[in-house]
Amino acid sequence: MMDRPHQANPPAPSRSMVQRSDTTFYVDAELIGELLNVSAAAVPVLMHEGAITSVCERGIDDHDGEFRLTFFHRSRRARLSTDVTGRVLRRSAIDFGDRPIPSALRRPGG
Repeated sequence: MMDRPHQANPPAPSRSMVQRSDTTFYVDAELIGELLNVSAAAVPVLMHEGAITSVCERGIDDHDGEFRLTFFHRSRRARLSTDVTGRVLRRSAIDFGDRPIPSALRRPGG
């Protein structure tokens, strides 16, 4: 019989990829990386350098209680629509190829 290494703390239960406090969204770097085609480890560095930017919009009318989080990196735009708890309702990513993302798309409503 093989000895098993002692595990002091059991693994944490899986958590949402998006969490929300009163004024802040916390998005798992793995999800952002997957949508923008970069490694999860590179996400914080690229954000700090300003190479990944983001916009958060609050839904109105039919989308009241929802938020749209948009992330930009190089020629990619990724969007996450969440409910008030941070549960992802929709997600999408688009690659504009060789064309740079227009500045207007980096602003709410663009």
